[in-house]
Amino acid sequence: MARAREYALPAGLILLAFLFPLINGALGLELMFPIIVVAVYVMLALGLNIVVGFAGLLDLGFVAFYALGAYVVGWFASTHFNEVSFRFLSALPAQVSGRELPGIHISFWILLIAAGAFAALWGVIIGAPTLRLRGDYLAIVTLGFGEIIPRFFLNGDNIFGYNLTNGTIGIKGIDSPGVPFLPESLNTWRQFGTLDLNPWYYTILVLVLVTIFVNIRLRDSRLGRAWMAVREDETAAAAMGVNLVTTKLWAYALGATFGGLAGAFYGAFIKSIFPTSFSFNISVLVLCMVILGGMGNIYGVILGAILLQGLNFYFLPQVNEWVHAIGDALNSPLLENADIPRYNFFLFGVLLVAMMLLRPEGIIPNRQRQEELREAEEDDSATELTRA
Repeated sequence: MARAREYALPAGLILLAFLFPLINGALGLELMFPIIVVAVYVMLALGLNIVVGFAGLLDLGFVAFYALGAYVVGWFASTHFNEVSFRFLSALPAQVSGRELPGIHISFWILLIAAGAFAALWGVIIGAPTLRLRGDYLAIVTLGFGEIIPRFFLNGDNIFGYNLTNGTIGIKGIDSPGVPFLPESLNTWRQFGTLDLNPWYYTILVLVLVTIFVNIRLRDSRLGRAWMAVREDETAAAAMGVNLVTTKLWAYALGATFGGLAGAFYGAFIKSIFPTSFSFNISVLVLCMVILGGMGNIYGVILGAILLQGLNFYFLPQVNEWVHAIGDALNSPLLENADIPRYNFFLFGVLLVAMMLLRPEGIIPNRQRQEELREAEEDDSATELTRA
């Protein structure tokens, strides 16, 4: 009975999520696009939570994996490499206007796996030289990696005379996903369009649910317990027989995998990839989601992602409209021309500082993490009393 009660809330939320398109259409809301983008950031936050929340390894360059996943789709599902003509299970027609479609066009579902694997490989590459680093030194190295990858894409239009990334222009016209073998009655699923966002929504919903399931299984696994031992005390974990090298590499690789999956979906959804879209701000924003929700707590991280991106996509624009209406009523040019969403990162910073002061363990704290913080506070208090 207790077990059934435990699963009742998640099951209800999943059912509500699957029914959301019907509710959205019935109420005449226009929330599909922001909800899809929020779901992408939920995947990113859950991926970073593996590295930061489970293993306790500070990563300030997580946006690099997001970019790598996006460019995998850009390279192999567009006309970017127009000097070749290759297709494999693509939802696009083989010919356009009687001519064979140039470029590489591989099925999105295959590229989704490839993007995750490619990002995981780079997760191992960055993890290998940072295994002996801790704290600030680790943060600096990951920050450098997060800056190098977008800069590489920015200047990748002339690598030994070859155009790999198209530089600042980016890669455009990325193929839409689809299931070409379905009957014509399911035309919106045969090739995803821009008018009906339901296929996109259900695709990202399934990806998020898979991400949550894998996170839960990892958390409760032997590897998950090893991550938490490393997070609490690396020296004690090594003394207990935990292989620090393998454990950290798995954290980087698995966290990067979900970053690559999110990037691949986002690239196909937006249909255009620009190197300027993968700035350091995204790494900070995703890290804020993890800290705000509660490091190590899966559901807390999800809540943190929804709150910050909901604030960014819905609440701030709504507040902006209210301020403009007040300015119009009061005939105030200052309020009429106010741009509240412009200060989103300032507001995120204020919110984060408030959380660190009032509730440092996050909105929904991980139990072990909460106990660690309490023990640290008790030790500090005892030290102060001793000195007094």
